[in-house]
Amino acid sequence: MAGSAERAIRIVRSLALDVGALPLDYRAEDHDAAVACVSHVPQLMASLLAASLTRAPQEALGLSGQGLRDSTRIAHSDPRLWAAIVGGNSREIAEVLRGISRDLLDLLHSLDSAAGDPLAPGLVAQVTKVLEAGNDGVERIPGKHGGAPRRYAEVSVLVPDTPGHLGRLFTELGEADVNIEDFALEHSAGAPMGVGRVLVDPAAAAPARAWLTDHGWTVLDGAH
Repeated sequence: MAGSAERAIRIVRSLALDVGALPLDYRAEDHDAAVACVSHVPQLMASLLAASLTRAPQEALGLSGQGLRDSTRIAHSDPRLWAAIVGGNSREIAEVLRGISRDLLDLLHSLDSAAGDPLAPGLVAQVTKVLEAGNDGVERIPGKHGGAPRRYAEVSVLVPDTPGHLGRLFTELGEADVNIEDFALEHSAGAPMGVGRVLVDPAAAAPARAWLTDHGWTVLDGAH
């Protein structure tokens, strides 16, 4: 913001607030490094993963679940728009990708060295390292409303793929005084229903399961 006119700053702040955003003061170089990490590289990684699916047989894609959908959700994006975005921040994006490339090469080396042995010590250690580092990274992502990350309990329930059922699920959880912290709906190919994964405060999980069961829902996890 250094060197910017006060009037210009006020206009930008006002615009941000008008659209419901929270304006932050960043130096240009700090902003570019930040968005490379949390926006631009995730877009490219999702697109690279999705691009690999073009080489997969169709029967393999029929086995895909919510994990693949979550990982590739942002891949369906405008190539021309993102080419311009990436081009404008290429230096910072390249720096983040170099770090990922080093980790990926270490993992590839372990996979090749294992020679098909799933219990090869080097492979087990490297995969463990990757997963643990991933867990550490996820823990750093801010939680709800930008606050500290929180762990929620998951309540999984079958939701018929017909009008009104999802709305009824939300309504009945509200009647049970259960706040839905997050929600995902998973579908299996050809199935007439999906699995609703409702994240709630851990203290509310057992009451939510009991309430839903009493109201005719099929709850898939935990005792009630």
